[in-house]
Amino acid sequence: MNAFDDLAGGLVVSCQPLVDDPDDPMRDAYVQARVAAAVVRGGAVAVRANGPEDVRAIRAAVDVPVIGLHKDGHADVFITPTAAHAVEIAMAGAHIVAVDATDRPRPDGRTFVDTVRALREHTDALVLADVSTVAEGVAAVEAGADAVATTLSGYTAASPRTDGPDLALVARLAAAVPVPVLAEGRYRDVEQIGRAFAAGAHAVVMGNAVTSPLWITRRLVSAIRPA
Repeated sequence: MNAFDDLAGGLVVSCQPLVDDPDDPMRDAYVQARVAAAVVRGGAVAVRANGPEDVRAIRAAVDVPVIGLHKDGHADVFITPTAAHAVEIAMAGAHIVAVDATDRPRPDGRTFVDTVRALREHTDALVLADVSTVAEGVAAVEAGADAVATTLSGYTAASPRTDGPDLALVARLAAAVPVPVLAEGRYRDVEQIGRAFAAGAHAVVMGNAVTSPLWITRRLVSAIRPA
């Protein structure tokens, strides 16, 4: 048994401030920890969190697995872009470290394989490969990833840009890899969650639609007051 077993058939909630709004009032580790405690009380089986400070605060506030990552500015690779970022997040208390597993150049000049190796050498954290295509998912598993997530579909040149989730990628990955597949990226309602599980998802990750008052309000206002 490992942390991914605890996620089976459940909802993972991403507790993060908006990455594209530095003035998001939710950008505070204490606030994110309280949000995390609330979603776990509501039934979330795990929490996804960004940055060592938030990971530490959330790890202290909940008793479910914490999926940690570190978003850092780079033209392409943005989610835990270097091996050093990955180890730092694991050391902060993440049970699982999410890492960009695309084949794009990384700012430290290393590969996804190198990042996995660094995590194995220095921590006991599991590795979640964030991918955008089936080929990337297969390669990530061959490199040692413990699970894959569809997080980056729509954010790379090799993947389709859609308003909703990439359910086709969930189904294709579930058929192609022997590890858990997490459905993540633009999940916003119960129907989409159900379709992801029907496609073979091990768990579904939702973020802004649950935990960002700023994102939710902007979306509602844009619907009633279209530009």
